[in-house]
Amino acid sequence: MSEFDAAKQAAVAWIREQMDLHGLTFENLVEAGCFAVDHAEDADHADTDVDTGTDAAPPAAQVAPRVLYRNALGQTWDGSGEYPDWLQRAVNAGQSIDFYRVD
Repeated sequence: MSEFDAAKQAAVAWIREQMDLHGLTFENLVEAGCFAVDHAEDADHADTDVDTGTDAAPPAAQVAPRVLYRNALGQTWDGSGEYPDWLQRAVNAGQSIDFYRVD
């Protein structure tokens, strides 16, 4: 098993533990908007949109910060600035930073 697979399994175990702890189901997460929704069906009806008559610009898209590194507990770092404590401790213990790279 690769280091990536081991980290992935640890992350899944942590997520399942948190779901059990809080009594959450997959359906609860979907309802809360935790997963991307497929808008392919909406695209079929794009030409049927009704003009509301307003000239307001559409809201600006919010861009999530880019995550470059993540540990099994879900802690992240975007690669800018100094290493966060969790990553510094791992590097000091001999772990390669590439082990935590997600992209």
